[in-house]
Amino acid sequence: MAALQQTLITFQSRSPPSPPIASGKPLQSTFTTGGLTSLRLPKLAAKLATKPRPNGGASGARMADSAAGSYATALADVAKSNGTLESTAADMEKIDKMFADPEVFDFFTSPIISLEKKRQVIDEITASSKIQPHIANFLNILIDMKRIDLMKDIVKEFELVYNRPTDTELAVVTSVVQLESQHLAQIAKGVQRLTGSKNVRIKTVIDPSLVAGFTIRYGSSGSKLIDMSVKKQLEEIAAQLDIGDVQLAV
Repeated sequence: MAALQQTLITFQSRSPPSPPIASGKPLQSTFTTGGLTSLRLPKLAAKLATKPRPNGGASGARMADSAAGSYATALADVAKSNGTLESTAADMEKIDKMFADPEVFDFFTSPIISLEKKRQVIDEITASSKIQPHIANFLNILIDMKRIDLMKDIVKEFELVYNRPTDTELAVVTSVVQLESQHLAQIAKGVQRLTGSKNVRIKTVIDPSLVAGFTIRYGSSGSKLIDMSVKKQLEEIAAQLDIGDVQLAV
């Protein structure tokens, strides 16, 4: 499975991404140091407490999507009200990296691990990181309401909520190895020219199956694709020669 990484390319400065949480138990935060004071969000908690829970199946999936969107919108509203939309978006990228680790995701979604232990890990993360207080309390709200399993979907929905008002285009660049920052900057400028957007954010995905080259997805839900991969070229050659799949030893 492709390993997800994130690289931020904008034409406005934002805080750099933090390193991922190290594997192993007990779970420990490896974000940069920086203490945080407590901040409660009672209005946010009350608003989200009334959201329906999915019952499974297609309707359950739609309800889960709706719930994730509601959480993301509520968080964005809080960020807008206190003037921290940009830094909140940066913090959500850190959270996205954290939950991309299967061990971290399994820990927070496990029904046999107590809420107290999960809150303790959140406290450890926030005590040694630059994550803002309202982000920390947002995570605690999700834990208390047993909706932390929606975190990945919430991050995606938050990106949409953030991108629209800031005229930001999201482009996902997939490559065999991590591309140099200057190459990502060139890609960002190219996407900006294609879309006419004010800002461009780049996410990078590592996928060895491409053999070489890269792909770029952008547009609504990644509907537009620029495929510069060797894998694509081999598939086209194979189709022309009618010889089926081509396998390369790497």
